[in-house]
Amino acid sequence: MQTSPINPHPVRNDERPPRLAIVVPCYKETEALPASLPRLLEVLDELACEGLASAESFLLCVDDGSPDATWQTILAAACNDSRVRGLALAHNAGHQYALLAGLMEVREQCEAAVSIDADLQDDPRAIIDMVRAFRAGAEIVYGVRRSRATDTWFKRNSARAFYKLQRSMGLESIYDHADYRLMSARALQELSRFREQNLFLRGIVPLIGLSTSIVYYDRAERVAGESKYPFAKMLSFSVDGITSFSARPLRWIFFTGLTLLGVDLLVGLYVLISILRGHTVWGWSSLMLSVWFLGSLILMAVGVVGEYIGKIFTEVKARPRYIVRERTVK
Repeated sequence: MQTSPINPHPVRNDERPPRLAIVVPCYKETEALPASLPRLLEVLDELACEGLASAESFLLCVDDGSPDATWQTILAAACNDSRVRGLALAHNAGHQYALLAGLMEVREQCEAAVSIDADLQDDPRAIIDMVRAFRAGAEIVYGVRRSRATDTWFKRNSARAFYKLQRSMGLESIYDHADYRLMSARALQELSRFREQNLFLRGIVPLIGLSTSIVYYDRAERVAGESKYPFAKMLSFSVDGITSFSARPLRWIFFTGLTLLGVDLLVGLYVLISILRGHTVWGWSSLMLSVWFLGSLILMAVGVVGEYIGKIFTEVKARPRYIVRERTVK
């Protein structure tokens, strides 16, 4: 791993090691947790031994309404080690909401929190470098993949295309960064002020604007289980990210309409010239192609507008983003 600063930040001179919380969102992770929790606890041990973090640091596993024995696995781990805590949501709220629930749960119990998925594809030892960057003064430390060499051609290029699309839409995003990051207690407090229902943390966190650093790491295979993000879910997540932070698709519809208006004027001119020349018989093929093209464009435009209206509908109801069912520590 290596660190790379983004913004300059003051060095912390605190003599007392900070209390660290590692937040692990979990959904159907019965197989992964027995392998991943010991490795995360080893990282806490190493941090404590090196004086980088307090011995009171802990893990918080957030069960996102899993239908399997994930919560029972968390309870068993909490009984075996007091540093493991659990938070169970009342229903499957989704990865982003489970992650937010964990971060909000620990924001007043620690000096910094790290979020990491239970599959440990993100190298847990990068947490050590994240804490070092935090001790050096960074309020937010992003975990960024060093390369995508292990990805398929499709996944690698589709991911790059998505990041470029985000940038073109005006989103502040970090290339090859998912939700593996460290946030200080101050950053968590600022995060709590964002109240939107349509949650896309990868877009929200850069908006906080505090001093940041980057830690690079190599991504590994899952320790157990299978991916909870198939292509369809990733596509939906991407659409949510874009429509939650940018109105440019609506502008694209407007400019597309202007472009088609120009095309219509040219076609009208061509029709007028044809009438004057006596060529008044129009082909069926050109008529059908025009109807289908315009019909498809109208449906796409209505769909984009519908996405935004749907988000407004969700926001104005202001329902709770998640409901906590149970905690291992009150």
